[in-house]
Amino acid sequence: MSEDTQGGEFVFVYTTLPSVAVAEAMGRALVAAKLAACVNIYPGLRSVYEWGDEVVVEDEVAAFIKTRAALAEAAMAAARKLHPYEVPALLTLPILAGNADYLDWARKQTQG
Repeated sequence: MSEDTQGGEFVFVYTTLPSVAVAEAMGRALVAAKLAACVNIYPGLRSVYEWGDEVVVEDEVAAFIKTRAALAEAAMAAARKLHPYEVPALLTLPILAGNADYLDWARKQTQG
């Protein structure tokens, strides 16, 4: 592993939300609490899923919460409290590598 990688220290917590406003509110809360270095919000998502006995198609936004692996559980717990969905998707995705200067910044932005 080169000096520009820090494999396994950071993860994304992925979730979908009903609007940019809701995603921004969650992102602000997680960053302020030092549970996330950054939250990327992607509008324009279209989701198709089954809920109850019907297939639902809805507009959503995706949020990628950048945090330390050691904080993923706490970040997901905080996100769940802020999440408007009854059963939110809160999925942890590994970050295998990254540039050292960005990861140093992210490390300083998060607790621990």
